[in-house]
Parts: sequence; C-alpha cells; structure tokens
Amino acid sequence: MLDEPWTLSPSVALRPESFGALAYHFGNRKLTFLKRPELVAVVRALGEQPDVRSALVAAGVPEAQHAAYADALAGLARTDMIRPRSEGVAA
Repeated sequence: MLDEPWTLSPSVALRPESFGALAYHFGNRKLTFLKRPELVAVVRALGEQPDVRSALVAAGVPEAQHAAYADALAGLARTDMIRPRSEGVAA
C-alpha cells in the first residue's frame, strides 16, 4: 500500500473535530472517528501525493510509524473511506 496511489472516496466527507475528524460515507452510511490529527492530515494528503508514503512524509509522520499508519489506512480502505487511485496526482 505504501507505494500505491490512494485518495479519499468521493462519497466521504471529513468534519474537523478537536480530536481529529469524523469521516462520514454517504453511500454506506459508515461513520468513522479519525482520532489523530496526523491521520487526518495523511488522509487529506492522499489525493495530492503520488503515493501513500509521500502522503505520510508530507504529513510529517516519522518513518518508524509508516507501517502503523498503513494498517490504519487499510482499515479505512475496507469501509471505502479511501480507495485506490488509478490516475496520477489529482489536479
């Protein structure tokens, strides 16, 4: 996953909160709490970066934590909060 392009699902809205953000999927009605502001920054950066690793770097996540964030992102992918991006970096 770290070397693949991903993006926030177009059916998802992020609402900033003091703890991070709420992610709501309008299609499947799932509500997810993103409990770390750093994770919110990564999710927001996904569509602007060529791959997940670049989004992690852009959000300031230390390399030693990349695997843990990849696990968290995989969980978001399972509920379609984020999805693979087949094209290049979003314009």
